Amino acid sequence: MRFSSKTFLFPAILLIFSTNLFAALPIIKEVRYEGLNYISPLIANEITKVRLNEPLDINLVDTSIHSFYSQGYFKDIWVTEENGILTFHFLEKPVIASLIVSGYGAGKEQDVIDKEIGLKKGDVYDEAKIANVRKKIIDLMEAQGYYDTIVEVKTEEISTNALKVTLEINKGEEIIIQKANYYGRENLKISRIEAATANKEREFLGWMWGFNSGKLRVNEVETDGHRIRDLYMQKGYLDAEVSTPFLKTDFTTYKAELDFYINEGELYKVSEVEIVLEEDVIAVEELYDVIKIKKGKKFNIDTMRKDTEAIRYKIGDLGYAFTRITPDLDKDKENSEVRIVYYVQPGKKVHINDVLISGNNRTLDRVIRRNVLLAPGDEYEMSKITLSKNAIMRTGGFESVEIEEERIDEERVNLLVNVKEGKTGEFTFGIGYGSYDGLMGSISVKDRNIFGTGLTAGVYLDKSEVSDSYRVNLYNPAVLDSDYSLATEVYRMEYDDYDYTETMTGFNIVGGRRIWDQLDLTLGYTYQETKLSNFDNAYLRNLYTRYYGGDKYIKSSVIPGLSYDSTDAYFFPKSGIKATGSTEFAGIGGDAEFIKYYGTFNLYHSIEDWTDLDLIFRYRAKAGYAQDEGFLPINEKFYLGGVNSVRGFQNRSITPRDKDGLRIGGKQMFYNTAELSYGMFETVQMRFLIFYDYGMIGQKNINDIKRSSVGVGIEWISPIGAINFLFPHALDDKPGDDTSSFEFTMGQRF
Repeated sequence: MRFSSKTFLFPAILLIFSTNLFAALPIIKEVRYEGLNYISPLIANEITKVRLNEPLDINLVDTSIHSFYSQGYFKDIWVTEENGILTFHFLEKPVIASLIVSGYGAGKEQDVIDKEIGLKKGDVYDEAKIANVRKKIIDLMEAQGYYDTIVEVKTEEISTNALKVTLEINKGEEIIIQKANYYGRENLKISRIEAATANKEREFLGWMWGFNSGKLRVNEVETDGHRIRDLYMQKGYLDAEVSTPFLKTDFTTYKAELDFYINEGELYKVSEVEIVLEEDVIAVEELYDVIKIKKGKKFNIDTMRKDTEAIRYKIGDLGYAFTRITPDLDKDKENSEVRIVYYVQPGKKVHINDVLISGNNRTLDRVIRRNVLLAPGDEYEMSKITLSKNAIMRTGGFESVEIEEERIDEERVNLLVNVKEGKTGEFTFGIGYGSYDGLMGSISVKDRNIFGTGLTAGVYLDKSEVSDSYRVNLYNPAVLDSDYSLATEVYRMEYDDYDYTETMTGFNIVGGRRIWDQLDLTLGYTYQETKLSNFDNAYLRNLYTRYYGGDKYIKSSVIPGLSYDSTDAYFFPKSGIKATGSTEFAGIGGDAEFIKYYGTFNLYHSIEDWTDLDLIFRYRAKAGYAQDEGFLPINEKFYLGGVNSVRGFQNRSITPRDKDGLRIGGKQMFYNTAELSYGMFETVQMRFLIFYDYGMIGQKNINDIKRSSVGVGIEWISPIGAINFLFPHALDDKPGDDTSSFEFTMGQRF
């Protein structure tokens, strides 16, 4: 007896009915499967509805066949019965053994399409799924501005039931918006509107980077209408209306015209601001202090949203995780005024039930969890959510971090920490040239997350025509997952100074203690032997003897310090402050005896809200003062110039000189820089930089020598690590100054 799914069992049913006239239905003693590879017999038994030791039931066989078909693995299924043995026969669909996507980008573009199409090597080849993939690709191309895209699917059998599938993408044409009309616009400039929209009119030099290309983003057209209305409401036009955009397209030329019809309405001012607090969990005056919208000012819906979040943040810090804030706008159209009322419902205090980590394939859970400032049983604090995200990002091991609250009940919440791991291992190799250093090369191997433990280790080899440097370091940010840290480094550095060769060999060890969420106390010890050799001549050797007392000296020092870091990322912080302060006491044994005070201050602030561009403002400053307590070698003093101070001047070239012209360093120093960093691409971590540097240095007075520079640069997180290309220009160089016009660094934070 044979039953086939292709005929929906009608012949089989007729056959059974005809046999029923002459004989009873067979008793099913066993169920077998032939040609089944994609599903195990155990799973097949669960799908099969046929019951053993009972008469054959045609309806159950029919249901079983349809259940197998729904798995999506089979081209054909039929059933036979002989002597009570029911056998399911399967003809399986071929598997995709090789998948090639051609005609569309590479790198991250390829990653995007791989994610979008949802098809991969090892999947079963299914015509319906392939048709859906073609549609997804065409939709993706349209979302990126390409229309009439053609996707050809080619298959090639490379072995039994195995296919090579090639998706050939022939990109369509780009539709260009030749004209964008904003009918009814009076009080906003077109440039301001187009800064907020995805679709905009092509500019004269639209083919050039930085100008509006006019490329149509059809999936953004309707949203652009909402963006324009929101922009008007930010400017106080509370009744503004924007019609559904009208797009006229000529598919023979692939040119379009886009029309928006705008009714601006009247400009509203705020007549009153009121906060209604349902429960007295906080003094209402404290909430008024955090809001920015004020009586008599122009209404701004964006400010109102930020005020809503500020109130939520303030009350959330008291443990109320599910505070509801409902702004109400009471409009007085006659006088063009609006009364704003914030209705605040705090709810109940919430405690942390659990912290759940996801997305970490390499990093151990405990490494992430120790940077989360809330633990099970703690009272909820909203500010610690943001601080925890920043702390995880500062480790340098993650591209992104999201922390969400999962409500368990009215008084408990789970914290869901989802991370996307970044590249923590770096192998860098670089070659460059400097007017003083000559040919330069560097090789380094570094990992900021060894075996997922959060440990950082690095080996660095740097060589140029005037210097050699060898360093090995290890850093544990949380010893035994505690608040204590430990770092150590062993090094040997040889540097051809302008008049002699200086060789430094030593080690340091630094212990730290977290005393606040973003504040660390450190205590370090350094032992270093410095040797001087290869003086240009005996005369210079005699001159330098009075500053060193011989050909070598030993420094043994302790360095207590404080460091504060509230930045939100490792490489490209967009907000926060990073500051350090330390005092080095040399003279704990050894020859050198001095006290050196040193401090740094870095400020990062995104100005994207003001400019609608991915711009980061940075301010960095360093200051130092050295106090001679018996023996202060000149190489322990301060020098400016080089990539880490006043760029545009050679490394350590800005320095006081004595009466014989020797470079003797300064006892006091101040350097600062202001920078603007612009993110050029969404898919590549590369930024364009402009900067201004200013520094002062002196022996008796800090402003004995003053130098400044300007320049541009490119910051790039490359596959082999961070690279910084700089093109500085010295502004006030003097005769005898050593300047440079190109500098680069590898593997450092920006």
